[in-house]
Amino acid sequence: MIRRILKNIDFTILFAVLALSAFGTVMVYSASMVSGVMVYEVTPDYFFNRQLMSWGIGLIALFLGIIFPYKNYRRLFKLILLGTVILLAAVFVFGHTSNNAQSWLPIPGLGKFQPAELAKMSLIIYMATIFTKKSGYIEDFTRALLPPIILMMLVVAMILKQPDLGTALIALAVSGLIIMSSGLKKVHLFSMIGIALAGAIFMYNFGLSEEQLSRFDGAYQPFEYADDAGYQLINSYLAIHNGGLFGTGLGAGVQKLGYLPEAHTDFIMAVIAEELGVVGVGVVLLLLGLIVLRGFYVSMESHDTFGRLLAIGVSGLIGIQAIVNLGGLTGLLPLTGVPLPFVSYGGTSLLMMMFSAGILINIHAISKIKKDQEQKAAA
Repeated sequence: MIRRILKNIDFTILFAVLALSAFGTVMVYSASMVSGVMVYEVTPDYFFNRQLMSWGIGLIALFLGIIFPYKNYRRLFKLILLGTVILLAAVFVFGHTSNNAQSWLPIPGLGKFQPAELAKMSLIIYMATIFTKKSGYIEDFTRALLPPIILMMLVVAMILKQPDLGTALIALAVSGLIIMSSGLKKVHLFSMIGIALAGAIFMYNFGLSEEQLSRFDGAYQPFEYADDAGYQLINSYLAIHNGGLFGTGLGAGVQKLGYLPEAHTDFIMAVIAEELGVVGVGVVLLLLGLIVLRGFYVSMESHDTFGRLLAIGVSGLIGIQAIVNLGGLTGLLPLTGVPLPFVSYGGTSLLMMMFSAGILINIHAISKIKKDQEQKAAA
């Protein structure tokens, strides 16, 4: 079976993922070599070496995602979800705190692992499995929709408690995308949208900390808060402006020299814009868009509901996370601290993104194998 899967690989997705992740590793070095010494007091290649190691592990995860038949996740979904909940709970006891968030579990000899990144993929598998099982009575809100929504909100609440607002919102949005794709009634769809809007208004007024609220000021009134909440965004604007069409040259950016905080993580696209210009940004957006659009095509060609919903969830995750990251560095959305898929520094994020891309490739390969079998049988 593995040989047949490898013969039917979607090389479009594979090429885009490998190109983006390799390019991201190079840009992590460019963005962090100065701040590594000045801010973090480590060697210039410290973050590059760690990202390179993560990329190597990510390649293994990509391969495993490709060869492991996706239908097996339906049998394993309870174990996957239970393990995720245990890890999220362990964060509150053993977790490492950084940037005012207790989101990481230390792993001796390897660094830190972020369970919230795993939770996004676990929720996709859970929601795809549950709504495949409930497809026969999807119009029954109490039986089909309410139980998985409650469990999904529990996982999202655990992420939010860390606090990790950005990851929580992405997990919520991707889960909502799967629900909307499951064939529910329009009245239920509009009701859920209304509840989501009411929840967002409530959270904005009563559930966000002062620091989180300040991000709205930083996004939409950056020059009025230039020394505080708007500092990052203003320097992001300067980096984008400096780059022009072709950029200042790889490694020649100025804003990463202590002016642009988190240049190798949240704001790596600003560094790309400054050093490689509109052309560099366009290539990254093209590759990201290629993965997302191709992923949605994979969902349409899938022969079963589970594969279709799983592909929609994975494609939505990559697309939504990219939008949230890019929205933050351009001022269209408040900053949430989420990495740019395949490009930003972050071992857990890169690992899970490459694994999820492997799942997309696996769905395509198995769908193609089944289609070829049907054609042979018909002949």
